[in-house]
Amino acid sequence: MALKTYRDLEVWQRAVDLVVEVYRLTKVFPSEERFGLTSQSRRASVSIPANIAEGYGRTHRGDYLRHLSMARGSLTELETHLTIAVRLDFITRDQAMDTWNLCQEVGRMLNKLIRSLEQRSTPRRQDPGPRTPNPEPLPPAGMESADQADEAQ
Repeated sequence: MALKTYRDLEVWQRAVDLVVEVYRLTKVFPSEERFGLTSQSRRASVSIPANIAEGYGRTHRGDYLRHLSMARGSLTELETHLTIAVRLDFITRDQAMDTWNLCQEVGRMLNKLIRSLEQRSTPRRQDPGPRTPNPEPLPPAGMESADQADEAQ
């Protein structure tokens, strides 16, 4: 099936599922964390599908790859927030596991998409055949050969 829009990308769809999961999970964070870890976790999660979509909408593959890299960075940021939330006892490890597992799934999908795009953007080099060695060695740096000195004058 040909992709018509970023919404057709399974990685984008799962990343949106991750946002919904993060919002659900952070509802139980302490109210004093509303502008702290709750906000940061939610913003990091939203950034993942947003960067996938923005990159998809760019004209050049390099821009797309850059945005996928930013999405991956936001994903690792979110993983860090989850780890901190568990260590601060805002949530239990069991409460975090579904979200953590979804992070891992989205991460694998992002990595696969990035590898696929990188392989397509790397030009295949043709073997130039055997190289003949240069019969005259190059002069040391800063020293000109006699021919180069004559040309300079």
